[in-house]
Amino acid sequence: MDNIIECNNLTHYYGNRCIYKDLNFEVKRGSILGLLGKNGTGKTTTINILNGYLKPTAGNCKIFGENSQRLSADTKRRIGFLLEGHIQYGFMNVTQIEKFFKPFYPGWKSDAYFELMNKLKIAPRQKISTMSCGQRSQVALGLILAQDPELMILDDFSMGLDPGYRRLFIEYLKEWASSQNKTIFTTSHIIQDMEILIDDCMIMDYGKLLISMPTQEFLNSFREFKCTVDKNNIELEKNNLIRNYEVQHGKLSIYSFGKQDEITQYINNLGINHGDITESKLSLEDAFIGLTGKY
Repeated sequence: MDNIIECNNLTHYYGNRCIYKDLNFEVKRGSILGLLGKNGTGKTTTINILNGYLKPTAGNCKIFGENSQRLSADTKRRIGFLLEGHIQYGFMNVTQIEKFFKPFYPGWKSDAYFELMNKLKIAPRQKISTMSCGQRSQVALGLILAQDPELMILDDFSMGLDPGYRRLFIEYLKEWASSQNKTIFTTSHIIQDMEILIDDCMIMDYGKLLISMPTQEFLNSFREFKCTVDKNNIELEKNNLIRNYEVQHGKLSIYSFGKQDEITQYINNLGINHGDITESKLSLEDAFIGLTGKY
């Protein structure tokens, strides 16, 4: 089976509010896919549908070929879930919580858990209740790694971690997934982390999917084109060429998958007086903001 996750015509409403309609995507075996979007665009909704905690209004998701609403016990053992909030037993310490979870998973790998705790300098006898949010999230992730799942579904996995430990964990997770041929579906608000981690990205806006493609392909093809203009009240039509734009203080920024000569011709055809057009490559965070807008 090449596709570990398959979502077909996924549609969900909260009351009369459409989160998205006819969403289609797949996650291939051994890949890491990142779902990006602003707050309220449906990231956690998608995670909850995959978990089986939420029934979609229409459409379906399959994991290992089974409907996510009716996963068998055997299939559930192959999946590691991390939900936003990292709810745990606060009265236990690092060693006790590992001992508690271990009997539930026949293929449990204690070394994977304690190796991560050691890297993050979390003491074996430290109580969960005394930990920071970031430390609790890493205990949860360590427990998931010990399960040795084929698929990890992670919602905001780096919440609360400082930059150094985030980088350490991301590199650790990527190496683990690559060496073990694991599959990961994840969300995060920290897009710099995702640029390091993910192979493929999906970017959602309110009610729709904007792009779904390999991350490197997105970064190689999506550009910012800048030039000076003689007025700030310029209005452009967003289309396949002009995916987004911004005008501030006499400077026009256009975000596009097009080429520089196409942008130049488009602006000239509109009769806009402009200076020289420059083309810039973007980081994943800048590309995300360019595609979705700042607000």
